[in-house]
Amino acid sequence: MLRYLLKRILIFIPTLFVISLLVFGLNRLAPGDPIQTCLPITDDPNLERTEAAYARVAHQYGYDLPVFYFSFTAAAYPDTLHRILNRDERETVTKLTGQFGNWPLVQDYYREVRQINRQIYYLPDSLDRNGIIDFRRISELLRVLYQPDRIDFQFKTLEDVLNRFPDLNQHLADDLQRLSGSFTLLKRGKRTDLLYRPAFYWHGRQNQYHRWASRFVRGDFGTSCLSGRKVADLLRVPLYWTGIMNILALVITFVVSIFLGTRMAVRRNGWFDRLSGLLLFIFYSLPTFWIGTMLIIFFTTPEYGMKWFASVGLGNLPTGAPFWDRFWEAANHLILPVFCLTYGGLAFVSRQMRGGMLDVLQRDYIRTARAKGLDERKVVWKHAFRNAVFPMITMVALILPAVIAGSVIIEMIFSIPGMGRNLFEAIIRKDWNVVYTIVMLAAILTMIGNLVADMLYVLADPRVTFANRSRQ
Repeated sequence: MLRYLLKRILIFIPTLFVISLLVFGLNRLAPGDPIQTCLPITDDPNLERTEAAYARVAHQYGYDLPVFYFSFTAAAYPDTLHRILNRDERETVTKLTGQFGNWPLVQDYYREVRQINRQIYYLPDSLDRNGIIDFRRISELLRVLYQPDRIDFQFKTLEDVLNRFPDLNQHLADDLQRLSGSFTLLKRGKRTDLLYRPAFYWHGRQNQYHRWASRFVRGDFGTSCLSGRKVADLLRVPLYWTGIMNILALVITFVVSIFLGTRMAVRRNGWFDRLSGLLLFIFYSLPTFWIGTMLIIFFTTPEYGMKWFASVGLGNLPTGAPFWDRFWEAANHLILPVFCLTYGGLAFVSRQMRGGMLDVLQRDYIRTARAKGLDERKVVWKHAFRNAVFPMITMVALILPAVIAGSVIIEMIFSIPGMGRNLFEAIIRKDWNVVYTIVMLAAILTMIGNLVADMLYVLADPRVTFANRSRQ
């Protein structure tokens, strides 16, 4: 048993590493600029202070580090692209390098692009504002353009603006000339051969993945960009309520399903089996959001039905109230959400239990046990149940991650501050540290669920070994 457990755990180590790479990659590929999302909202027009704040936030969250331990790329690309913090600028420089292959000249050109955009902010207020606005709008496009024909067109457009505003021409003509000249040099100095020459760069442990993974292992899930709070602190309360609801629903579902499914199988085609099957089919067909809404309307409001249960939320008692008062207050609010989480799974798992039990009850060893005159309860629960429970064990591994991920629909309908609702709000607000922490925790719990299922397989049937489980 111990040897089997150790082998399964050893398999989880590389699996966990691959999962962490996928979650980290999704985090870095999320849309938008993560640094911009973390910046405080301000109307400060000072460009230097804005860029300093941008660099400070990037350093705080580790975005100024290389992405991984190493990079394997073409020799045309340098090992310092991660130092260009702005995502749009980094993508533009990368695409320019991919066309021309000459990184030093790409660097010189883009330095001139940034310089001319910076120069606009220091022009005298006496100049024509319309000319400044037109020039700024066109020049800022150069920060994201990489197609040579479109860049040349923007140069001509900028020249037209300067010709229409002579006072602006006196301040920016030389800058535009240097920018145009640097791009001309870039087009002439193509080094496409470097794009086909491989290059390997080693970055060491000072990289974004190592920083994120090592902190995650220590329980430090980072900081929410929007609230400024630690993600671990932010998820503590949602995890508590989601865990309570889903564990209750899980226990009720499997306990009831085992006895209900077994009874249906033992009394196959009887009135109990037919009636239970019909009711379970109806339950399984009803959408959760509709049932939740109907329960709130008819069982929590006296205007439409009966106020048998508390309405949405978790009550208004303060944390300093007596424990049992808070317990009964929360329990009253959780009855309907737990029911909504239970009835669908109850219908499905009961049918699975019935099917598994029917298959086992037709085996030869069951007929032999009955022929020996054994009590029917002993035949069912001692001989048949242990073999019929295997599909149930598989479902434990599949359902267990819901303890972390939660149910978005139920938590939104009943206003429960759980993980599902928190995940939905984090996605809407693009709070990616929260989103991918929940995803990673759900993945880890999936692995734990598989491990628990493997242990239950061995307990249910000692003949199960690592070898035959691996072949399944």
